[in-house]
Amino acid sequence: MCKTATALRPSGSSRADAPNTPGAADARAARFPATRTRGSALALALTALTAMPAAFAADALPDTAARIKPSIVGIGSFQKTRSPATIFNGTGFAVGDGHHVVTNAHVLPKDLDPQRKEALVVLIGGADEPEAREAQVVALDRGRDLALLRVDGAPLSALEIADSGSVREGQALAFTGFPVGMALGLYPATHRATLAAIVPIARAGISAKQLNPRMITQLRNSAYVIFQLDATAYPGNSGSPLYDAATGRVYGIINSVFIQGTREQAISRPSGITYAIPSTHIVNLIEQAKIPIAR
Repeated sequence: MCKTATALRPSGSSRADAPNTPGAADARAARFPATRTRGSALALALTALTAMPAAFAADALPDTAARIKPSIVGIGSFQKTRSPATIFNGTGFAVGDGHHVVTNAHVLPKDLDPQRKEALVVLIGGADEPEAREAQVVALDRGRDLALLRVDGAPLSALEIADSGSVREGQALAFTGFPVGMALGLYPATHRATLAAIVPIARAGISAKQLNPRMITQLRNSAYVIFQLDATAYPGNSGSPLYDAATGRVYGIINSVFIQGTREQAISRPSGITYAIPSTHIVNLIEQAKIPIAR
C-alpha cells in the first residue's frame, strides 16, 4: 500500500514527502527528461549569445583589413636629385571623393624647397617602389593636429566616416598604417586595439613644472576628448585610421606624437597606450573644405 501511495503522489507534494532512496532521483529524471536538460541548454544558449559580438569582430577583422588597405597611403616628400629621393613621414587615408586624404598636421614635411622641386607627395603602397603622387594642403586644423590633402591622379577607395559619439569603451577596434615606414617596403600593417577610455587631451592636476607651451595652449582652448587605446602604435602610424574591426567604419585617427606631448608629459616612458583624435573633427575639416563625405 505504501508503494502504491508513493507512486501516485500528486505533483504538488513537497520534496520532503519523496523517499530518499538511490533510485528515486533516476526514476524522476526518467519521467521528466526535459526538466533535467532545460537549465543546461538555456545556459549554453546565453553563453553563445554573449560571446557572439566579440567573436564576430575577431573573425571579421581579416576581411575588414583587406577592404581598408587600398585606402591607406604614406605621406612624405619627393625630390628627384637627393638620396633617397622619397622621404616618408607618416600615414594617411582616403576620404570623401577619393581625391582627398586625411593625416596628422605634424606628419606634413616642413620647409619644402620649391626651387629644388621638392614636393609634398602621397605614397601608394604595396610595393618596394611605391607610386608617388603630388598633393596639396587644402585644409588644416593645427589645434587638433589634422590636415586634409588634395591628391592628383585616379581616385582612391575612400573610407566611410562613423559618428565618434557612438563608440563605446571596451569596443573592439583596429588601425592600419605604416609603423616602420619604408624600411621594409610600403606595406600596410594592421593592429588590433580596444577603446580603453575616453579622456580629455590635457591632464588636469599636473604641476606647474610639467607644463609646457603646447599644454598651456590646449588648456586655454578648452580641452576636447580623445580616445585612449589599449594598443601600441609607432611614429609611422601617425595618421592611420582607427576603425571598427567588424564594419571598417572610421571612428578616429591615430596620433602618436601630438597627444603624447600633452597628456603623457609626466610619464617618462609610456608604453602600450595609444591615442586617437575622434572622427567628429575629421568630419568638421572635410565639411570646411566643402567636400562630399561618405558616412
